[in-house]
Amino acid sequence: MILVTKTNPREIAILVLAEVMENEAYSNISLREKLSKYSDLTPLDKAFITEIVHGTIRYLITIDYIINQYSKTKINKMKPLILNILRCGVYQIIFMTKVPSFAACNESVEIAKRRGLRGLSGFVNGVLRNIARNSKAISYPNPYKDFSMYLSVYYSYPKWLIDYWLDTYSPQFVEDLCRGSNKSPVVSIRCNTLKTNKEDLMKTLSKEDVVVYDGVYSKEALGISKTSAINELPSFKQGLFQVQDESSMLVGHILNPKPRDNILDVCSAPGGKATHCGELMKNEGIIFARDIHEHKLDLIKSSAQRLGISIIKTQLKDATQLDDTMVSKMDRVLIDAPCLGLGIIRKKPDIKYKKTPKDLEDLIVVQRQILSTCSKYVNVGGILVYSTCTISKRENIENIDWFTRNFDFELEDIDPYLPETLRSETSKKGYIQLYPHIHNIDGFFIARLRRKR
Repeated sequence: MILVTKTNPREIAILVLAEVMENEAYSNISLREKLSKYSDLTPLDKAFITEIVHGTIRYLITIDYIINQYSKTKINKMKPLILNILRCGVYQIIFMTKVPSFAACNESVEIAKRRGLRGLSGFVNGVLRNIARNSKAISYPNPYKDFSMYLSVYYSYPKWLIDYWLDTYSPQFVEDLCRGSNKSPVVSIRCNTLKTNKEDLMKTLSKEDVVVYDGVYSKEALGISKTSAINELPSFKQGLFQVQDESSMLVGHILNPKPRDNILDVCSAPGGKATHCGELMKNEGIIFARDIHEHKLDLIKSSAQRLGISIIKTQLKDATQLDDTMVSKMDRVLIDAPCLGLGIIRKKPDIKYKKTPKDLEDLIVVQRQILSTCSKYVNVGGILVYSTCTISKRENIENIDWFTRNFDFELEDIDPYLPETLRSETSKKGYIQLYPHIHNIDGFFIARLRRKR
């Protein structure tokens, strides 16, 4: 455990990185905790810390590859603290063009000294200065000899994942996907139409010194920037908006819930889609929002209360286990299934290192269990929407193909629920796959199915 005695942005970044790498913490949660803990951090400090943490994790494989090139002591032999200091230093030198290399080196050396590793400060200095001097001459795997290894190292993705994508997509598509998934995402919010409208919300946010602009695909969507504490904004506390990516908003529109409908959201937490449904339903009807974790249900309750939505009823339920009381009683069922999460790597870069091929196999079993079980809740003629935040045909369209072969459901045209720019040959068939590098939103799969009998 690193004890920080003086608030220093680079030290905080190293502390967060240590928690992620050594304790398997989630970067977004650890960052949020640390940024709220140190009250003297300025918005600029917080942005700097976030950039170092997310960037270092985003390019972890690349950074470790570079360190191994220029250090006689390889990363598997280094003390964890020294390795994380070097990683953050390398990220600043190679990827943060506005940070002077000498500043990154000097600060890294001083952190090593303050952390009680004065004897290794010279090692830190030597490695980082060597990398800084040779930053334009770093050697990467030859793409013509081993394209998969090149993509893995240059864009920092596990090789198994690169190979998995290359089995489905062209080499150029996979490279573009890797590049696009390494870009920082925009922050998207959903206007709460129960309390305001987009025009008034934009005026309110502007008065709160937030840069705000129109969304791209969803009529309730806005993009915002220049704010580091969204939950502290008066407009957020008043429930005028909810943070939600546009791809996730599209799920609600494709479900197309109506006032007085009976809706079941079986994997609901943290509640973005359930609360969106509540707004689309004009707060009339009922939404059963389920999850297997009590603390996650609390997040749904909190959001619903803040947004002024009273029709959401939270329930602690396992989506794989049949609930006899719900059979054939729901007008619409939403399955936002647990998945690899490969579509949200921009927001959670550590995801790509935490997933394995076995996780993929296990998830497909769970996804099909949930589809099988929850199909029974849809009334005849009712709608089931299946969505994931991943880019994986086996978790997405192959699951839907399996489902329609074995259950009395058929895909239904989703063009009426999409903006023209997203309509395609697949959307007419009933499903859409969104990609971060093409659509500049989270990678999402959404399919709409109707029960036949």
